[in-house]
Parts: sequence; C-alpha cells; structure tokens
Amino acid sequence: MTLYYSKGSESSVLDDADMKEALYEVYKSLGKRERVIAVPPDFTRLHSRAGKLTCITNDYFGDSLTDILPALGTHTPMTDAQLSAMYPGVAKAKFREHRWREDVVTLGEVPQSYVSEVTEGIWNKPWPAQMNKLIRDGGHDLIISIGQVVPHEVIGMANYNKNIFIGTGGAEGINESHFIGAAYGMERMMGVANTPLRKILNYAQEKFCSDLPLLYVLTVVGNDDEGNLVTRGLFIGDDTACFEAAAELSVAVNFTKVPEPLEKVVVYLDPDEFHSTWLGNKAIYRTRMAIADEGELIILAPGVSRFGEDDEIDRLIRRYGYRKTPEIMQYLEENDDLAANLSAAAHLIHGSSEGRFKVTYCPGHLSPDEIESVGFAYGLLEDMSDKYLPGDRQTGWKYAADDEPYYFINNPALGLWAAK
Repeated sequence: MTLYYSKGSESSVLDDADMKEALYEVYKSLGKRERVIAVPPDFTRLHSRAGKLTCITNDYFGDSLTDILPALGTHTPMTDAQLSAMYPGVAKAKFREHRWREDVVTLGEVPQSYVSEVTEGIWNKPWPAQMNKLIRDGGHDLIISIGQVVPHEVIGMANYNKNIFIGTGGAEGINESHFIGAAYGMERMMGVANTPLRKILNYAQEKFCSDLPLLYVLTVVGNDDEGNLVTRGLFIGDDTACFEAAAELSVAVNFTKVPEPLEKVVVYLDPDEFHSTWLGNKAIYRTRMAIADEGELIILAPGVSRFGEDDEIDRLIRRYGYRKTPEIMQYLEENDDLAANLSAAAHLIHGSSEGRFKVTYCPGHLSPDEIESVGFAYGLLEDMSDKYLPGDRQTGWKYAADDEPYYFINNPALGLWAAK
C-alpha cells in the first residue's frame, strides 16, 4: 500500500500546473496502462477540482482512458452542458451513466456481527458492498477515483471509498448506508474521519477489492482571504493513509467554529449547482450545529425546482416531509414505500431542524403550498434576496439594511459550521 503524493496545508495554494505535475509524476511511476477508468464526481461537486484533475488524466492517458463514470449515487445524470462545463475538451463518448437501481453488482457482504459492533447496535444486518459492474468487470488495469474530502453528513468526511461504494453503489447499499449515518447521528460524525460507516466501507475494500487496481486522487478545497476558491491540498494513494491525510487537512480548512450559536443564518444556493432540496438541504445539515435554539435559517434557492433527484424520491419527500426523527421512524414502521427507500428516510431526518430552529426556504420554482407541505416556512425569493444577499457574496458576518446582523454562507457544500 502506497501514499504516492501528499502535499498541502492551511495556507498552501496548488494551481493547475502543480496538480498536473503531481498527477503525471504518479501516473508515470505506475508504468504503462492499457485500459483505464476514471470515477470523478458529478456536477454537484463542481468546485472539487475533480473536473480539472479528470481533464489532466485524460490528457495523460489519451485513448487508454476508455471510460469515465461520474459517481452519481442517486443524483440525476449529467447533461451535455454540465459535462462540457466540468470536463471541457473530454470526448463525450468516454462518459458512462451510473444507473443506481440497475447497473450494480454485489462483491460481498460485511458481516452482521461487524456492522452491529461498529454501529453500537444501531444496525444489525450485513451490509452489501456494491459498485457499478463496469468497475468490477470492465477489465481495467487502473481505476482512478477522483474527488474532494470535505465534512459530510452521512459518513463524517466525504470521498475515498465512499466514491466507489456509494457514488457507484446500488439501491440496497446506498439506502442502508444513509440510514446508518442518520440513525447514528450527524452531530456525532460530521468532521470525523473514522466513523461507523467509514469502518464498514474500509472493511469492504480490504476484503473484497484487493484484486482491483484502485488509485485515489483526493483534494482539499477552501477559500482564501478574498473569498476565492483555492486548492489547499492534493493526496494520491491506494489506501487509508491518503484519505486520512486529506481528512486531517479538510477539518482544518473546512470546519468553521463560531464562538456562540448563531441567531440568523442565510445560505445561498448557486442555481447551477442546486436544483433540488435533496441537494440544497446541505444548507440545513452543514449549519445545524451552529444555529441557536429558536434561531432562523434562511435558504436563498433560485434554482430549486423539485424535492427529490428522481421521481420516486421526490414523491416520498412530498408525502412525508422533513419531520422530527421520531415521526420519520414511525413512518418507517407503518409504510412500506418509505421502508423500501431508507436513503429517503435518512434524507428526511437530515433535512429537519428537529423543531429546534425555523427553516425559511426561498425557492425559485416551488410554490408556498409545496414548501409548507414538507415542513418548511416559505419566503419570497426576490424579497429575501433584496434584503439578505450581499453584493460580495463572501461568507461571514453581514448586516441587512435595517442593521439586522446575520451570518452569510455562500456555498454550504464547501464546509461545516458549528458553535464552539
């Protein structure tokens, strides 16, 4: 097991030339490869730098990079426009669509005894280690998983083997993994590398993937003093050392601790990136540890036009709404459709304030009745943007025209916020 490249700090800035030099150096050290697949994120991870890293990978391997499989998880497939924006110059013919309900194989099961032990008895079933069949059966001599390490609501810290087992996983594995995270508790996990679900994925990788030529390329991305996105770290390897180094830096770069709980938080969702509450509710679970009891979270969501990423998940969110955890658990016991979609149940828990603070959603394309039916308060986007969307769009303390103070977050996907 090898850590091929490790560079980064809270003050480092790696530009495109640095990343190209690092990738070329590592790829050259691996020797000639004939059939390579890249597994980068989709458009919901636009700022991860994975798009550029995939383009560099394509430049290096040329025709030997035969397949690019965006790790969609349950997200909608990327459009041609999104592919062009995130992976400019890469031939569309190389891209494959991950269909999470059909295109998967099960490599094996993590034993019930181990799952129960690491989840403290919360989940008492074996966990199926699933991935897209192209990764296992495609005959590739190099599998490059590319992505960003950042605090995450389901697993503590995003990416590494989550990109494979969840990003290209199947309905059963995704559903159970999301529910394990939700039931164990976000506040216990976010910003932590070695969580119960991570232990399960690491077990699966060790036991079932030893014959797969996996290589992980992981970034850490943050803001500089002017609010510009910069790459703070790049880590390349084939085992946990790569991920652990990236996770340590990400906590330092992406985890903001405010001195006192925040009474009012305003989060902006870029319309090119966030078109559903399934994605946009990062505004809730990345900030909930920072918001005061009886406080308010205002979500400016000009691109949000639906709840779920697919029609069935959308229907379930509309039916059950973002309720308190005990309510969702009761719905699970009483309704087969929700029990068959545990990732949806987990999402409903993640998107709830548990009645502790008010969530005012200001969508561009959903009605007041739709928003209120799922448990949120509705805000008129134009009015709320006029009052709370600052001209500089930089994260930090702001003042409305009436001198009302609030904490503004430009992109919730890039970090985690908590009160000390």
